[in-house]
This record gives sequence, C-alpha cells and structure tokens, in this order.
Amino acid sequence: MVSKEQVIVLVGPMGVGKTTVGKKLANAIGLPFKDTDALFVKEHGNIADFFREHGEERFREIESQIIAQAVSERGVVATGGGAVLSEANRKMLAGVTVVYLATDGTHMAKRLSQGSRPLLKNGLSDWNKIYSERKPLYELVADITIDSSGHPIKQTVTEIREALAI
Repeated sequence: MVSKEQVIVLVGPMGVGKTTVGKKLANAIGLPFKDTDALFVKEHGNIADFFREHGEERFREIESQIIAQAVSERGVVATGGGAVLSEANRKMLAGVTVVYLATDGTHMAKRLSQGSRPLLKNGLSDWNKIYSERKPLYELVADITIDSSGHPIKQTVTEIREALAI
C-alpha cells in the first residue's frame, strides 16, 4: 500500500489545467503521471460520445474504477472535474494528498474553447454553474488549495511543491 505522500491528486473544475500542471509536477518531483480522463478515453473512447451513448451515470461508474486504480499506485493523478461528485471517490481521496486547483474563472472562456466538453452546452455560463455547485466538494476533499487564476504553470507547480514541502 502506498502512503498518502506518494499519491498527489489534482482536483478542480474543467479547464483549470489539472493535466498540464500534473504532468509538470510529476516530472519535477520524479513521480509517474496519470490522467483519469485520458485513461478513460484509452479504454472507452471519446468522453462526449460516451456520454451521449451511455449517459453520465455509467461514465461516473467507470471513472470511479479508474480513480481507484490510479490512487493505488504512487504518482501524480489529474482527475476529471466531476470526480468529486461521488461519495466513494471522496472517500478514496481521503487516503491520498489532494491539491485543489482553484480559479476565479477569468481565463476560462479561452481555455474552454479548445475542446469538446459534454456538460458545457451553453459554454461559460454552464461552467460557472457547475463550478459553483462543485466548489464546496473540491474544498472538502482538499489538503491544499492553490489559486491558479492567471498564473503561469511554472508558478502553480512551484506553489504546490512549496505547500507540500517537496
């Protein structure tokens, strides 16, 4: 079994940069990197297509299995924005170090325009609604909160390392 310090999980809203920050953090501290959305896509195909064909509930079930596997091994793990919705996932996250990448949302319109996100039919207004609903859950699971609003990725990684003393 891995210790809490050997698994660092990044949570936060869609488009905040969990994958980009996670890759750089993992590289900087010499841990493997895993992205739960990328692992899902590898096994099940495009998330938006999966949502349309099988629904969000089935996606969340599989997402939980992927998270369980990812946090069972040492590494840095980037989760999807909705990973905290499941009580089972929140319990899993209690056994690892969780970093919440918070944002004031000012840079999200540009970031969200670069991709297909099944829950954002109305763009930024949907993002704002989803983020306000999920924010208390991100705060609940977080050991550390880093405000990444408009910060260069390198600064965000440095702040995480300082907060974790690594």
